Amino acid sequence: MIYIQTYTSFIGRLMISTIFLMAGWSKIGAYQATQSYMQAMGVEPNLLPLVIITELLGAIAIIIGYKTQLAAFLLASFTILAAVLFHGNFSDQMQTILFMKNIAIAGGLLFIVTNGAGCFSIDNACAKK
Repeated sequence: MIYIQTYTSFIGRLMISTIFLMAGWSKIGAYQATQSYMQAMGVEPNLLPLVIITELLGAIAIIIGYKTQLAAFLLASFTILAAVLFHGNFSDQMQTILFMKNIAIAGGLLFIVTNGAGCFSIDNACAKK
C-alpha cells in the first residue's frame, strides 16, 4: 500500500491542481471578459490579478509540493468563496452542479491539508533533512 501512495499522492496533487492552472491561464487570455463577468456578479473586477496569482501560484505550489498544506488550505478557501459568489443560484441546475463541483474540489484540497504532500515533493525532501 505504501508503494501505491508513493505515486498517488503526486498524481492526485497534479490532477487537482490542473483545474487551477487552466483557470488562471484562461483568465489571462480573457482578461476583459473575466473582469466583466466578475463585475456582473457583484465582485470587484480589480481583484482579478489576485485571483490569477492565487490560482497559478497555488496550483504550482501544490504540484511541486512546496508549502503544500498552506497552498491547499488557501485554494480550498478560495474555491468555497468562488462557489458562494458565482454559483449560488440554486434555481439554476447548472449553477448547482458548479457549486457542488467547487465543494468537491475544496474537499479534495482539505485532504491535502490533512495528509500533506507525500512523496515527490519539496516538503517531503525538506522534512528528511
